[in-house]
Amino acid sequence: MKLMIQGTGSSVGKSLLVAGFCRLLKNEGVNVAPYKSQNMALNAWVTNEGLEMGRAQAVQAEAAGIAPHVDMNPILLKPNRSLGAQVIVEGRAKGHYPALEYEWMKPGLKQVAKRSFDRLASRYDAIVIEGAGSPAEINLRKNDLVNMGFAEMVDAPVILVADIDRGGVFAQLVGTMVLLSPEEQSRVKGYIINKFRGDQTLLMPGLEMVKPYLSIPCLGVVPYMEDLLIDDEDSVTSRIDPKVKEVGLPAVGVVQYPHASNLSDFTPLEMEDNITLHYVKTPAEIASMDALILPGSKHTLHDLNWLKETGCADALYKASKGDLPILGVCGGYQILGTQLEDPSGIEGEATCEAGLGLLSVRTRMESLKTTQKSNLIWKDDRLLGYEIHQGVTNPIFENNYWMKNEAGDCLGIKEARVMGTYLHGLFENENFRAWFLEEMGAQSGDWAYQSKKEESYNRWALHLETNLDWPRIREILDESGTL
Repeated sequence: MKLMIQGTGSSVGKSLLVAGFCRLLKNEGVNVAPYKSQNMALNAWVTNEGLEMGRAQAVQAEAAGIAPHVDMNPILLKPNRSLGAQVIVEGRAKGHYPALEYEWMKPGLKQVAKRSFDRLASRYDAIVIEGAGSPAEINLRKNDLVNMGFAEMVDAPVILVADIDRGGVFAQLVGTMVLLSPEEQSRVKGYIINKFRGDQTLLMPGLEMVKPYLSIPCLGVVPYMEDLLIDDEDSVTSRIDPKVKEVGLPAVGVVQYPHASNLSDFTPLEMEDNITLHYVKTPAEIASMDALILPGSKHTLHDLNWLKETGCADALYKASKGDLPILGVCGGYQILGTQLEDPSGIEGEATCEAGLGLLSVRTRMESLKTTQKSNLIWKDDRLLGYEIHQGVTNPIFENNYWMKNEAGDCLGIKEARVMGTYLHGLFENENFRAWFLEEMGAQSGDWAYQSKKEESYNRWALHLETNLDWPRIREILDESGTL
């Protein structure tokens, strides 16, 4: 069985719907897996095999109750301002390519996508497939490998999702269907209106009025969930307001430079009731925080210069003198150091830049990319996570180790209250999260991250089952045939 979720545009909620459908099917006892042939995102995940894939498919796999595997996302594009995107195929980086050159690669990549899907189909009874952007991007239809082109390749029925929160929902739906070919239109079995706010009785007349223009049925209207704590692709979720600092609660500021990546690292902090989490972009916002985090970066040198040009670097320096905890993760760790070298032009032109100078480390960019699960030693304790970085960072002073792997290699240092590490997934470790909050004068709540995530998946699945015509969706899935 297979079912494809396509959208009228980007960020309409396809990723979360796939996760919810996977959890619903898992709860019914179906052996289900998610799939997305091509993902463009700055949030990445490392599999148990040390291969890189999109974070969204890792979340969907978790909702399905299975281990993430690179076959669930065989092609990952990580945008890079100066070079187009880094292309990762079957978990391994192949290089940086401009958009036009990547288009030339697509015919060969279609076979990669089909091969991965076939391997999944041999192991699972059902696959829920996620599209990308909109199938109505007709200028890209010739080499499409992620929307209708892929649906045709695997003969999958399609459900179309529209986002009412951004307005013009009926125009989204009708316009999309008009631009599809008759064969493509016949694949679409129904539509879902997502992110609805307010009284649905006000929407009902519209559902009737649009029927002459749409031959497909409405399969449900999904109300917006304000407190849903499930990672959604790589954007900062709307539930976080960087301008608001709740009175009486310490505030953690994540510095959102232009190429900030793996922001899902901080989802566990969003779940904490004793702090507020904010994404900050200005010196004034940085100055108002009680702790600061520099996240990963897909273009570290550019983001370093952005910090300097905007005055945020000076604000971070002042914050360090004010004895605030400052943590750099991956690219943020590199930025906090004294020097970043890129002699081979890995991120663009060959260069050597002075870092912020808040940690005594030097980084050298190298062509070999590190992608692996990690088990670090920290304060006589263990931290689990993963590494994704294109560079080697060395302490200037020997034995200045704050975190190290089992081989004794340094993967993080701490000087006064400034610290840096290469470990992603840091705050999923209960011991580290409690320690970090204590450092900033707060306490961690009495909850476990994994159980909180399970609760979110189940709440989201129940929300979908309540508001969608789930029996009809199951019929569409059943009618798709065996894999």
